[in-house]
Amino acid sequence: MTAIETKLQGCFILEPKVLKDDRGYFFESFNQQTFEKAIGQKVTFVQDNQSFSSYGVLRGLHFQTGEYAQAKLVRVLLGSVWDVAVDIRPNSSTYGQYIGIELSAENKKQLFIPRGFAHGFVVLSDMAEFFYKCDNYYNKEAESGIIYNDAKLNIDWKLKEEELVVSEKDLKL
Repeated sequence: MTAIETKLQGCFILEPKVLKDDRGYFFESFNQQTFEKAIGQKVTFVQDNQSFSSYGVLRGLHFQTGEYAQAKLVRVLLGSVWDVAVDIRPNSSTYGQYIGIELSAENKKQLFIPRGFAHGFVVLSDMAEFFYKCDNYYNKEAESGIIYNDAKLNIDWKLKEEELVVSEKDLKL
């Protein structure tokens, strides 16, 4: 596994070593020791989540507050998404900045998003299955977010506004 730190400190793109032959492929999608060595910190994941969405569905930008903040390791099992992480750590030199990366079943890249970030994604393919590990449990009372089209962030979601499918809940962020 190769880890590439993004411009946002603590946020890493992870690229697995994929072994291919005429039968298909094999790769190790997660190994605790390899992961911690790659990102230089200890993270213990306690919850896995999975979602299925169709083209244009935008989920985000979500985060949990306080003691319920979550670090996430995200990847795509089917299809492709434009994945976005926003630094919302008040004392960070990159506060208010974001990165975007295409995650797909084909490229098998993963993104590690530390605590103190908002996260969201939009589906670029006909359908996508999205999988993520969290280092803290979901807590409804700590749930928060930022509207996807926040003027200050000015996120490029790679799709036209009229193609986006956003939940009522996310439209109220």
